[in-house]
Amino acid sequence: MKRQKLFKIARFTALLAGGLFALSAVAITVSGLNDNIHQSDVAVILGNHVAPSGRPSPRLQARLDRAVELYHQGIFQNAIVSGGIDANGTDEAAAMKRYLVDRGLPSSKIVVDSGGNNTYLTAQNTSKIMTDRQWHSAIVISEYFHIPRTKAILQRMGVTKVYAAHAKFFEIRDVYSIAREVFGYASYLLRS
Repeated sequence: MKRQKLFKIARFTALLAGGLFALSAVAITVSGLNDNIHQSDVAVILGNHVAPSGRPSPRLQARLDRAVELYHQGIFQNAIVSGGIDANGTDEAAAMKRYLVDRGLPSSKIVVDSGGNNTYLTAQNTSKIMTDRQWHSAIVISEYFHIPRTKAILQRMGVTKVYAAHAKFFEIRDVYSIAREVFGYASYLLRS
């Protein structure tokens, strides 16, 4: 009898956890796909893998292409490209800047943040850059599943006007990325 009761409690707990996970995944997906595009002082483009040749991965290229599109629509005039430096010495942010300049964004309007090794550091660095330059609004450009947590961290860092546009890029790996983001967002909330 006691064993059956424990089994029922374990099953209920597993179903509850699974339900909360699924609900969180749906909320992150819907929120990230719901673009909130407004005129902003700066676009914040988050980094991703860059080949040793300097060529952005397809995922990063989609982020950069979205930024180019919004720049030419007049949504922003300044950009912060944020990424890390990998083990081979490839600087994501520098490669991102080259890509944007090659597509018509003025070099002088792009700030390179090579210390954006993760979302938290990108937000921290962005907040400082924006304060130093007296920018008050930002539009985040990344994958849809990455946007809700990025916006939340930027707001926690004092950036009060945060808008978003997702990259037009989808792949089967997004299933893994959404799951990872559920845990990432939960971890961020617990630390906060």
